[in-house]
Amino acid sequence: MTSSERDLVTALRNELAGVDPARACDRVAEAAGLGSDLGAREPAVARLAVRLRRSGDPSSAGPFDWSSAPEHCRSAWLRGRFLARGSLSLAGGRTHLEFVVKADEAPVLAARLDEVGLPASWRVRRGKGVVTWKSAEAVGTFLRRIGAAGALLELEARQVSRALRGELNRVLNAESANLQRAVAAAGRQLDAIAALEADGRLTAQPYLVRLVADARRETPEATLAELAGRLEVHRSAVQRALERLERLAEAEPAEPRLRGDRPGMVRAHA
Repeated sequence: MTSSERDLVTALRNELAGVDPARACDRVAEAAGLGSDLGAREPAVARLAVRLRRSGDPSSAGPFDWSSAPEHCRSAWLRGRFLARGSLSLAGGRTHLEFVVKADEAPVLAARLDEVGLPASWRVRRGKGVVTWKSAEAVGTFLRRIGAAGALLELEARQVSRALRGELNRVLNAESANLQRAVAAAGRQLDAIAALEADGRLTAQPYLVRLVADARRETPEATLAELAGRLEVHRSAVQRALERLERLAEAEPAEPRLRGDRPGMVRAHA
């Protein structure tokens, strides 16, 4: 991740660690989600664990009873679990959130997330259980549920900005490709007009074809629509005229007849 993305993830985790549950049951649930083995978690999470212990609530009064817990307690437990065992990556514009837990906890955690409408995939990796989301929408819903409001707005703003930049680049690339094709086509048309004029075949073309040829020579950069507007004819008529000029230029010019020759007459060569 870039330093900006790392800073955003840090701000998000600090925001979650700073949530102060008003209900005593939520504090118990969050403490249960944190667990006792925080390892090398960031200082904000360590301070949260100390704060919850000092609140006077039993932080280790047995396993969390998910099945009977109300929604607000479930959200508090999930917040603690994310802070203790979750990680968020925003590298390369991809949003990836995962929990690394004991192998036997992974299916339990995945089932609980599915129960609250946030299905996640899980697997065992190097002896650890890994529960994963790779959907930005699922990650956003989860973070909003556990209380990451401020940092999540920044994350979503960045995602929208990235999507807009991607769409703008797509449009610009398409426009550039269209322009290159138009320039190449105009170049072929001008070469065809020059060749037909050089061997005299241009003057034998219908009036509209000659009119289009003159307009193309005068405005090489004009689009078909612009040529049509200038000549007050349909765009399709301009396109057919230019295609005719290119076809004629690709064909070999007919050998001119000498004066006095009659159709079907075979000239003898010495």
